[in-house]
Amino acid sequence: MLHLRLLSFMVLWSFLLVGCTVGPDFESPKAPQVDSYTESELPEETVGAKGPGGEIQHFIEGKDIPGCWWHLFHSSSLNKLIEIALKNNANLQIAEAAFRQAEANLQVSVSSLYPFINVQALPERQRFNPAVFDVQTPPVTFNLYNITTNVSYTLDLFGSIRRQIETSEAQLEFQRFQAEATYLTLTTNVVTSAITEASLRAQIHATEEIIKAQEKILEITKKKFILGGVSRLDVLAQETQLSQTRASLPVLQNNLAKIRNAIAVLIGGFPSESDIPAFSLADLCLPTELPVSIPSALVQQRPDIKAAEALLHAATAQVGLATANLLPQVTLTGAYGWTSDQLKTLFEHRSVVWNIIGNILQPVFQGGALLAKRRGAYAALEQAAGQYRQTVLQAFQNVADTLKALELDAYQLQIQTDAEEAAFNTLTLSQTQYKVGAVNYLYLLDAERQYQQALIGRIQAQAARYADTAALFQALGGGWWNRSPVVCNGQKKEE
Repeated sequence: MLHLRLLSFMVLWSFLLVGCTVGPDFESPKAPQVDSYTESELPEETVGAKGPGGEIQHFIEGKDIPGCWWHLFHSSSLNKLIEIALKNNANLQIAEAAFRQAEANLQVSVSSLYPFINVQALPERQRFNPAVFDVQTPPVTFNLYNITTNVSYTLDLFGSIRRQIETSEAQLEFQRFQAEATYLTLTTNVVTSAITEASLRAQIHATEEIIKAQEKILEITKKKFILGGVSRLDVLAQETQLSQTRASLPVLQNNLAKIRNAIAVLIGGFPSESDIPAFSLADLCLPTELPVSIPSALVQQRPDIKAAEALLHAATAQVGLATANLLPQVTLTGAYGWTSDQLKTLFEHRSVVWNIIGNILQPVFQGGALLAKRRGAYAALEQAAGQYRQTVLQAFQNVADTLKALELDAYQLQIQTDAEEAAFNTLTLSQTQYKVGAVNYLYLLDAERQYQQALIGRIQAQAARYADTAALFQALGGGWWNRSPVVCNGQKKEE
């Protein structure tokens, strides 16, 4: 058993025999040194407007983002829809499967740090004819039993294995944040789609009410025409106005059907089978306290930035791997076993066989392939660095755009609400005066157009505030760092 102990000692010693790790070591990029997102100073709060969705929103710097930020809209139907989407969405399932695959690949890479040990049993029966060596003796038939334990270990002298493990770890981080980005995109898309659905439903209802009002005006106009109070041209003009309003209804209905079909796919169902609730803007509460993360913290919050950082890390490790492949590689192999022509004597001391082999491989000439791979690794590193910087810039642009949109959305809703109120009062007065002949038909027609435009504009402005509020939570990273192992839908995620 002396040789077995010697082989075990050799393998144990090889674990301790680790050298340097060549190539650059990765360092996380520093956060941009900027103090704000927007060119002009962000106000502390937005303006307010009358009616639902017109609440004043306050920008709170440094406020943290809840992991389930959509709960701030206080809609049980929306929460239920997101719960279904998190369970059934195909893109999220794909991202989670990719993460598990990256976990498995990391385990494969880590296994290279350990010796490979195999046990081989090789029983065989042979027939040997000495006549092939001109020996005139009868052929011999015999059995041969062979049991061997083979050990192989590659010393990581220059860190090629460790760099490969580092690459796999970075790729695992990339897949992790890709899954987080998919999660964030999914929840945001469900929220904004529900808001769009509510907006289209409100526009359809408003258009139908306008059609009813225009039909009454047409009826009055026809009666006046019979009595000689208006011309045939006024009747045709009102009919044209009514037809134009009716023509806008199928467009809205088509858009509503499309958005409901899109929601069905988001929650992992078929459009014909999904039970999607009808949403109303009046049932959604506008979050009034809006977080504004410190700019230096954004790079740690955005999943897309963290994913780009992971790719940069992997590219850095690949440079080290390409460098290590230029240097000698040392592999130790050994075997210990028993060989005998009789099974009963197989494990006797005289049947022991063993060997220890050291192999040193130094690449000398491969047509410049290894040097080209190293140059390519450096080029890939520069590319990953550029992609990371571009991702950061786009993230800051995204936040700046959303903050400015929220500020202007409030002004827009205020203006549209006032315009709707004024247009409604004008139309009501015009209808009353038209019935008694105090104003001509053109004045009424213009009042109808203005009210229709103002009403639809107010609904769209109201929906824009809700949608851009959701977009802000997405732009700031969605609060994934505040989600516990129990996800917001009540289901435990796999660790």
